[in-house]
Amino acid sequence: MTTLAPARRVTRTAPSTGDVLFTALNTLGFVLIALICAYPFYYLVINSISANDASALGNVRVWPTGMHLANFREVFSINGLSTAAAVTVARTVLGTAATVFASAFLGFMFTQERMWGRLFWYRFTVATMYFSAGLIPVFIVMKNLGLTNNFLVYILPLVVQPFFIILVKTYVEGLPRELQEAAEVDGANIVQVFFRIYLPSMTPILATVAIFAAVAQWNSFQDTLIYVTDQSLYTLQYLLYMFINQASSLAQAAQNADGNIGLVAGAATTQTPTSIRMTVSVIVVLPIIFIYPLFQRFFVKGIMLGAVKG
Repeated sequence: MTTLAPARRVTRTAPSTGDVLFTALNTLGFVLIALICAYPFYYLVINSISANDASALGNVRVWPTGMHLANFREVFSINGLSTAAAVTVARTVLGTAATVFASAFLGFMFTQERMWGRLFWYRFTVATMYFSAGLIPVFIVMKNLGLTNNFLVYILPLVVQPFFIILVKTYVEGLPRELQEAAEVDGANIVQVFFRIYLPSMTPILATVAIFAAVAQWNSFQDTLIYVTDQSLYTLQYLLYMFINQASSLAQAAQNADGNIGLVAGAATTQTPTSIRMTVSVIVVLPIIFIYPLFQRFFVKGIMLGAVKG
């Protein structure tokens, strides 16, 4: 008959004074860093809902003053805002999807030693990160291709992104090569290997690419400025950019005419260039702030695995 040994009691020692002090200072440091990072966004919000005269004078720093929503009502009443928002959402979704797929496929193909001219095409693609023909030649190319005043001008020029391809390629090189060899033994071709074996394993790095591409598409307005004159294709950022310029011009004209800046911001709810900039910034930034936490865990993992091979 066997006897069970008595259970050993685990004694827990109280944390030392040094450990408690380190934890407290560490927590305080991270809280301060978080507040420093969050304050610019908070500053935008409180200035967009505060009295415009106080905001124009720089008196809103910690708490809102004379809260109102007239700024947002004015911005949301801009003609064509809904159409511009739809164009921006469409270019963000379609452009991000195209960029992610192209980056995944090219990043995978550049790891295949059997690909014809692999090193040449890879180096040729990477070289475009450092060399550009310039604005005028690119505009001529876009015009000859029929992409001016065309929705595809928001999608096609941004499909192939060398930086994203490098990230995906480095990530794929870190995956076990035995996965592909086993699939090929079972009769899978290169396309099947990509879609069935590698693509499902690329979730972290593709989520990282998706965040970068989506933010770039959402914030872009220069392509509209250069290639588009059709108002039905204006993006949200470009429409708000024009709204800011018009408001600033009107304020400058009023100041020059009357010589009194107080008349420009005389009423608490009369829009000023400062209030418009704050309100527009909030409208542009908020969607990205809400979307980013959904991809944060993939973003951190993907950027680390895609940046270091080992």
